[in-house]
Amino acid sequence: MKQWIAEVADRVIAGDGVTEAEAQRLIGATGSDIFALFLGATRIREQFLGSGVHLCAIINAKSGHCPENCAFCAQSAHFDTGVPTYPLVDEERIVAEARSAQESGSTCYGIVTSGTTVQGDEVALLCGALRRIRQETAIAPACSLGIISEETARALKEAGMATYHHNLETARSFFPNICTTHDYDDDIATIKAVKQAGLRVCSGGIFGLGESQDQRVELAFTLRELEVESIPLNFLNPIPGTPLEGAELITPLECLKAIALFRFVNPTRQISVCGGREKNLRDLQSWIFFAGASGTMTGNYLTTTGRSSEEDWRMLADLEMTVTTCCGDGA
Repeated sequence: MKQWIAEVADRVIAGDGVTEAEAQRLIGATGSDIFALFLGATRIREQFLGSGVHLCAIINAKSGHCPENCAFCAQSAHFDTGVPTYPLVDEERIVAEARSAQESGSTCYGIVTSGTTVQGDEVALLCGALRRIRQETAIAPACSLGIISEETARALKEAGMATYHHNLETARSFFPNICTTHDYDDDIATIKAVKQAGLRVCSGGIFGLGESQDQRVELAFTLRELEVESIPLNFLNPIPGTPLEGAELITPLECLKAIALFRFVNPTRQISVCGGREKNLRDLQSWIFFAGASGTMTGNYLTTTGRSSEEDWRMLADLEMTVTTCCGDGA
């Protein structure tokens, strides 16, 4: 198995892609073969992206009251989670948080809103904030605003948005178990509309929702087919009040094998490890980079706290890793 994994890594580095059957075998690695998987993922990452890592940060710019019923989400209006709820924050707050993110070492900054979409005055406010971020900081702004049209994407791009973030969350075959208020094709259409507008796309998912290993493979290949530029990987942090509040955390090695799988399937893409890493990976957080990750989110998440940027910088210093800018100009 170890020799086979090394041979697959050689092929990927040479420009060939893995098959779904090979990917299923890779993620099923056990025992010491897991370390061969990590070595292969590291070799692939360094070949295509170098040895540096990038950091990103986000602002929860509009919280709660979301009409979608995503089973993991604290912000869904369908569940009683006690999460803070508020409308879109003002332009000054968004710009101030961008400055703070830059001061903490992030080169990418995501403006995230709850809800199915944004429209009208919300789009105008966001465009104003994007223009100011471009004028007043050196950070690359991204947005995560739900399901949007190509017209809205073009308006945001003209205002300075570098990247649009829109997670698929899970595999198409498992999606009906997680959300029934919109269709998987709505999310696919948003990604295609954003790409048509000439923007970079950041799209990934969450592990630990109850999906199988084969469904993790399925998501990896869907993202490869869509040719998204950046892939954020999250791990479920069960929120009281949501349908998944009793879900068991997946093991650290299971997390790391999923990261490695995505590196083998999407060798040239930025892969960032984001929400849930503290709870799921525990003492193995630093291993995300050995498993093929090229970045991570620092600071707090949408409704849960993350590690401080100081702790993450210490981790990177201990690993003797340098922070680089994002691939292209975005998150």
